[in-house]
Amino acid sequence: MNIEDLPEIPTIDDLLAAYNSLVKRIGSEVQDTKRATGGIERSIKGSFVEAFARGLVKRAWFDMVGNIDDLSTEQGSVTVPLKKDYLDTIENEIAEHIRKNIKDYSYKFNIDVPVYVRGNLVMAIECKSYTENAMIKRILIDGSFVKEISPDAEIVLFQLESQLGGDYSEILKEVKFGSTSTHTLMSYFDYTLNIITLLEGDRKVDRPIHRGEFFKPMKRESLVNALSFFKSHLQQYC
Repeated sequence: MNIEDLPEIPTIDDLLAAYNSLVKRIGSEVQDTKRATGGIERSIKGSFVEAFARGLVKRAWFDMVGNIDDLSTEQGSVTVPLKKDYLDTIENEIAEHIRKNIKDYSYKFNIDVPVYVRGNLVMAIECKSYTENAMIKRILIDGSFVKEISPDAEIVLFQLESQLGGDYSEILKEVKFGSTSTHTLMSYFDYTLNIITLLEGDRKVDRPIHRGEFFKPMKRESLVNALSFFKSHLQQYC
């Protein structure tokens, strides 16, 4: 099964089949092209991770409610306004100019998988084929913007593989202690970044999973745990 063939509300079996198909597809396209293989791999994996996050959210909601009428996960832009307190920190002439044109001062960005329930943003999911700590900084900043417009929204990093260090890739471990670098970065932000990793074992740059000798199976328990996470955080909105 390809990503394009996933049903709107996939089962765990659908997702497992799609993953196996994905790995074969990457290997096939890498062999058949003369282009740089990294771009192909990132493109396919990126679409895959977003499709899995969206599918698991829909499955979680459907299992609890019986339909997805009140749920939306379509990608769209989010706009944050300029913080008024900022004007007290800059020169008066510049501040006055901004005040006169305040409607023009905003920042727009995309959330990979925004989760809306009855029109309210309740979760923002950043999807990555893998994440390293240099990327965590950007994710944390975007998450802080989301919190400005929707303080109760959960911020989630949903990754295929982890390159964060620590035990984030020990997917069946009940309590993960994370890594020293990741926790240090998160300590500068006043919200919790939830991290979900699908494949066991840290990502190795020289061991791409689409090569047979480095293939990583996706465990059913990994998807079950991710599904349980989404159910537990969406239940209050049912």
